[in-house]
Order: sequence, then C-alpha cells, then structure tokens
Amino acid sequence: MPVNLNPPVAAQLLPVAGVSLGIAEANIKRENRRDLLVIQLCDGARVAGVFTKNRFCAAPVIVAKEHLDKADGIRALVVNTGNANAGTGEQGLQDARSTCAALAGLLGCKSTQILPFSTGVIMEILPVAKIAAGLPAAVANMSSDNWFYASQAIMTTDIVAKAISKQVVVDGVTVTITGIAKGSGMIHPNMATMLGYIATDAGIAQPLLQELVTQVANRSFNCITVDGDTSTNDALMLIATGKSALPEVTVAGSHAYGILLEAITEVAIFLAQAIVRDGEGATKFITVVVEGGRDEDECKKIGYAIAHSPLVKTAFFASDPNLGRILAAIGYAGVDDLDVAALQLYLDDVLVAENGGRAATYQEEDGQRVMQQSDITIRVVLNRGHVNATLWTCDFSYDYVKINASYRS
Repeated sequence: MPVNLNPPVAAQLLPVAGVSLGIAEANIKRENRRDLLVIQLCDGARVAGVFTKNRFCAAPVIVAKEHLDKADGIRALVVNTGNANAGTGEQGLQDARSTCAALAGLLGCKSTQILPFSTGVIMEILPVAKIAAGLPAAVANMSSDNWFYASQAIMTTDIVAKAISKQVVVDGVTVTITGIAKGSGMIHPNMATMLGYIATDAGIAQPLLQELVTQVANRSFNCITVDGDTSTNDALMLIATGKSALPEVTVAGSHAYGILLEAITEVAIFLAQAIVRDGEGATKFITVVVEGGRDEDECKKIGYAIAHSPLVKTAFFASDPNLGRILAAIGYAGVDDLDVAALQLYLDDVLVAENGGRAATYQEEDGQRVMQQSDITIRVVLNRGHVNATLWTCDFSYDYVKINASYRS
C-alpha cells in the first residue's frame, strides 16, 4: 500500500473557473474503468509545459510540443491511459493527430488547439477508434467539479489517485489552484512514467507561464525518483485561465508572481511526493537531503547516487542498517574532489558516519530504530559550500519486481 498517502476527497477539490473536465470509459486496455479524460479550457486560457527529455519520446509529446509552438490558443487537452503511443513511429504521430482532430470536431476548434497525452504500454499501436468512440461521452460528461474523477481516469499502476487544491490571496484577490497527477513506476527526472496537470484561475502572461512551470518542475517533479527510469511520455502542464479578478501577472519579480510561484510549487511538491509514496511496491518514503555543497549539481549527483542505488533501497525495505552502502553511493557519485573525511552522514537525528568512517557514537540499534519507520530522512552534510538539495525516493520491495514483471498481463 502507498506510504502514508490517503486518496483525495472529492469535496476538497476546488473547481477552477475556465476549466471543465469530462471522463469516459473507452475500454482502451481493460473494460469498466475510466481511461479517457478531456480537459476543456476557456477562450484566452494560457498553457505551458515541460516534457520528458528521453530521446525516444512518445508521439503525443512530439505533437503536443508542435501544437504549443503554433500559438493558436489551446482549447483542450485529451489524455488516455492503457497505451503510451510510444515507440510507434510515423503511425503513432498520425494516431496522435487523429485523436486531436476527433476531439476538435466535437468542440468546434482547430486540431492544433488540442494537446494529446498518453500513458501505458510502450510500442503498441494506439487504438484510435476506441478513443474516438469514447470522446463524445467525455464531452457530454463535462463539468467544472470533475477533478476527483479526472485524477482516477489518468491512473495506470497507481494504487491511489493524486489530487490537491489550494487557495491563496494575492493582492486582495482569492486565487484557486487545483492539480492532478499520475505516476508510480518508471519515475526519474527529466521528467520525473508521470503526467501532471495544474490549473489556476490567475492570469499569467505566456512567456512568464513557461518560466514559472519550469521553475516549479525543477523544485518538485525533477526532484523525485522511484527506479531511475526516465519515461518516454512525461509531461507537466500548467494552465492559467485568467478568470479571477487578479490583473494579469506580467513581471517575474513582482509580488504576485512570487506568491503564485510558491503556491503552485507547493501543489506540485505534494503531487510529486504522492507519486513516490505510491511508488510501485513502496513501503518506505525516503527524503535525501544533501547540504553544504559547492553547487546544486554536485548535491544532486550525490543525492541521486543514494536514491538510485538498488543496494540502498533494498536495505531500507528490509530495515537493515547496512549503511555502508550509502557511503559507497556517495563515493561513486562523480564528485571527484570530494573530501570524504569532511562530511557527516545522518539517518534522521542519528549521526552515522564522520571523519571518513563510522561515528564513534553510532549504535546499530539506533540505525535500525530509524529504518523501521515508514518516513525516513537521509542527511549528508558535505561541509564544502552553502548549497543544499532535497530529493525524494522510496525503497525497493518484492512487489516492485512482481508489478513490473506482469505489467502487460
């Protein structure tokens, strides 16, 4: 089961003015499950996104980028689960465009005003006929308060849906932010398989919106890892409808921008951490903090070396304080001039290592006590600068292997 993660409560998910959501059962992979989502946007809504950096990126990622670049004004997003439409060549591109055309015909807009997204099995042809047949039901189902069902409709191996709302007051105006995400395995930054959709009724100028979503991603979804596999389909989309009474935000250094950045980042961090807490087979949620580095790059190198290590992750699953594995990961992280004698390693409040080896005060029962917790912090203090980085990961259990061995079953 997910680590200290509760399902969202429908009544706590707030509508965002200018956004309507429709859900349908298109029977893409399995029958009798929500697997198709349409997010319709008001005229004038702005959309920006960040996408996977996997060179084998999926057809919908390519088409979504093309449509965003056309600057026609995005009117809807369409998301299917059960099939990734990745590794499908030219046919996949045609199928993604056909999906956009089918929805555009129903909404009365251009196909280039639709953004397609897919998640599921790679290297299988997208069942366009099933999607096209399901779209009318999704459009008929449109409602501004469908966020709860939308969070369910984008799930694949997720056990728990992921959704959150937040309201903040900006210059005397209440602004609403609601987001959903999916992801459980194949999680690693650039992007972190995950899809995320966050909407706000604030108005944000288009270039600024792209800057904002990039900053948000770097502080949230690009700080998580479950298994070190970068998906072919990842995307985080940020929608700003401009339907609140707040004047459009046009300056990055403004008071309004700062409040929105922090609030949207808070929503994104919750969703990103929820993905790790729902990591395939996860039993432990692990925060990795690297402090006192010279720059963010070396802090993240060390953090990811720890977070990706199968030996570290399996030790945490077993609650076995075999913590020399963490030292080994720090040592091979690629920080060539690292002075290992200068750093300290902590497990929560327990000092584990210093002066290049085991701390004189460390007792194995203290390490085991911490490792039996479901939420654990690994803290590495490098003592070579003033930069910190925080990452989030989980353990590796027997169930991770079972889930991925039978993913297509």
